[in-house]
Parts: sequence; C-alpha cells; structure tokens
Amino acid sequence: MFAVLKTGGKQYKVQPGDLLRVEKLAADAGETIQFNDVLMLGGDAPVVGAPFVDGAAVQAEVVDQIKGEKVIHFVKRRRKHSSKRTKGHRQKLTLVKITEILASGADKSGVKSASGQGAAPAAGKAAPAAKAAPAAAADKLTDLNGVGPAAAKKLEEAGLTTFAQIAALSDADIAGIEGIKVKPEWVEQAKELAKG
Repeated sequence: MFAVLKTGGKQYKVQPGDLLRVEKLAADAGETIQFNDVLMLGGDAPVVGAPFVDGAAVQAEVVDQIKGEKVIHFVKRRRKHSSKRTKGHRQKLTLVKITEILASGADKSGVKSASGQGAAPAAGKAAPAAKAAPAAAADKLTDLNGVGPAAAKKLEEAGLTTFAQIAALSDADIAGIEGIKVKPEWVEQAKELAKG
C-alpha cells in the first residue's frame, strides 16, 4: 500500500519504511507526527481524494532536523565596470521515516499533526473555538485615530481589548502601562466609541 501526501507545498509518494526529506517541521527528533493531507491511497483498491481522502493519514517518526545542499546564487553583469555577487543558501529540512499509513480513523489517533496545530484534528478543533469567544468580545482598536496595527497589538498585550477598558483609564493608569504611551485623545475617542 502507498499514499500520496502533501506537505510544504510539495507532494510525495510514500510507503511504510521510506525515508523522506521534507520542508522543516516543528517537531523534535524521535517524535511521532501525522500528515493529514493525503491526496491518494493506492494498493488493491485505490482511493483518490477530492482534494483529500477523508479520515486518511500518514504517520511518521522524525529522525533529525537537517540542512539541504548548498545552493549558490551567482549574478554577473556584463560589460565594463560590471558587478558580481555570490550568495549561498542551505534550506532547513526535516528527515522523517514513514511508519504507518492509516486509511481511516486519523482523527482518533491522538498523534501530533505535522502542520503544527496540536494533536490530531479532533483535538485541534476544540482549541480555536475557545479562542474565538474572547476575540468576539474584543473591539477593533485600529478604529481609534492614531492607533495602527502595531499599537493595537501592544494595547492587547497590555490587556486592553475593548473601548470601554480604554475609556475607563485614569492618568495614573496611563502612566502605569509599559510598552506603549496611551494618548489622552485615544481615551476620549474610546468613550465616544464605547457609547455606540
């Protein structure tokens, strides 16, 4: 039996026991990971996904984190007074050994996903739902004049996620916030926006 899996923007045809070099994955040597993006299962009864085969997965053991061969990028411009530039690069890769191909039941295996989204998909679906609840209560802080994405991120790190919280700040509270200088205009605007 073989499977065609997708990882790092590439597709690989694998069988149990194969050694594979893939784009760097967030896993340590000796760890077991699972590839959930299976495009096809082959064998006696081939199954082709649309685009992925439901419930199928490929499990592998991480052997090592390695670097690929050096790639030289050389640029030379012709003519007099030309320039030359040489740059080298070694891509970071993960060496994995395929241990098992699951035709079904991938969501119940409990093995960490290779995409770095926690355990198997069943456990991964519960975490985003828990994170979505506080995000729904947060206001869009970039609606304040002078607050860009970077300032909004710093305000959120300081625990200020709603207009009501910013509107309730006193001068002593503003002085106690580290990492960002809260302007008095933001407090006034937040009071207006908190009213609706």
